[in-house]
Amino acid sequence: MPIKIPLHLPAKEILEKENIFIMDDSRAAKQDIRPLNILILNLMPEKEKTERQLLRLLGNTPLQVNITFLKTATYDSKNTSQYHLEEFYQTFTEVKEKKYDGMIITGAPIELMEFEEVHYWDELKDILNWTEQNVTSTLHICWGAQAALYHHFGIKKYALQRKCSGVFNHRVLDHTEKILRGFDDEFIAPHSRNTDIPEESLQDHPDLKLLASSEEAGALIISSRDSRKIMITGHLEYEAATLAEEYLRDKEKGIEIEVPENYFPNDNPENKPVNRWRSHAHLFFSNWLNYYVYQATPYEWD
Repeated sequence: MPIKIPLHLPAKEILEKENIFIMDDSRAAKQDIRPLNILILNLMPEKEKTERQLLRLLGNTPLQVNITFLKTATYDSKNTSQYHLEEFYQTFTEVKEKKYDGMIITGAPIELMEFEEVHYWDELKDILNWTEQNVTSTLHICWGAQAALYHHFGIKKYALQRKCSGVFNHRVLDHTEKILRGFDDEFIAPHSRNTDIPEESLQDHPDLKLLASSEEAGALIISSRDSRKIMITGHLEYEAATLAEEYLRDKEKGIEIEVPENYFPNDNPENKPVNRWRSHAHLFFSNWLNYYVYQATPYEWD
């Protein structure tokens, strides 16, 4: 089944070349089915890249998915054209009277800032509160996961001595959880962040479940007890070259940065990296859409 996106969204042509089933508004109107409505709050600076990464994974299930992109009204992105934002994005004011089957809140490269110092923190708090009654399931990624853990559960992040960047091995801690159905006992996933969450805070919290973790990179997948909030601290959605692009960007800025761990073949940045987490990325997003959104959402919102 297809994913429905705006006709002229730049990611459309790239995804079609990859044989991802894309449908525009005119064709979707002729489909006599109940599609899933997914809202994506894209907080990443290079929004078009993040759109492509997420749409590729959301478009690989038997479900028809309608996508709405959300931007912050209290902060203007400097890395995405104003035309793109005005053409393809809405603000919270424009969507808050609607109901959504699922929502994704992305990461943002602001981990070292205190949450209260973030320009759009008050707006994000309003959105997080709104999801409680208006979204069936919300998936929070990286900084978005840390923001959700702090706002909803009072768990604070802490700064790492050096950036957690690379591809790390993880263990599944609970095979009965639907989000992990089909996962190997151990699997790899990319991380790219300067802060972390204490695992003991997650394990001791009565409203949270730690589902997958790494000895090197810490907690990866966390769920609320009611399964309506899923938090992932890493980046299963990343493309093969994403960590390399971030590494080169930081080096060009003069930032002291170590080579991402377990990423470049032979740990040599001259070698082209390969994607070794793609299958689990598709499985993770497919499980979320099926079990936490499609199976849980009402056919008609009341």
